[in-house]
Amino acid sequence: MSHHPRTPDDYAQTHPDKGVKRSNGLAIAALVLGIAAILLFWTVFGGIVLGLLAVIFGVIGARKAHGSRAPHGKISIIGAVLGALGLIASVVIIAIGASILNSDEFKNFDDCVKHAKTQSERDLCAKDFNKEVD
Repeated sequence: MSHHPRTPDDYAQTHPDKGVKRSNGLAIAALVLGIAAILLFWTVFGGIVLGLLAVIFGVIGARKAHGSRAPHGKISIIGAVLGALGLIASVVIIAIGASILNSDEFKNFDDCVKHAKTQSERDLCAKDFNKEVD
């Protein structure tokens, strides 16, 4: 141990300044991306990409906040949840779309439209498709 008396500067170096604001940019990014994923879930980019990024940033931001290294832990969690909801909704929309496109009714409709020469024949294809679906 040193025999020199401590100066105020020595205390400032050993104790972090409480006045310094810590930020958690990942929490804000997760929230913004989560909101965007919810609003754009009907697109592949909006729902899947933004939703996945919101979940990743939200989890990392929440872990930082849990370790008392950053504030806004709840915002991180909200962003991750919104991102997950956007991701799930987008996957459901894509699954429904894929099942419709792979259905026999749609294949019949597509074949009918390809062979139709006039607009009235295409309209008849649409009527037949609606009857098959109902």
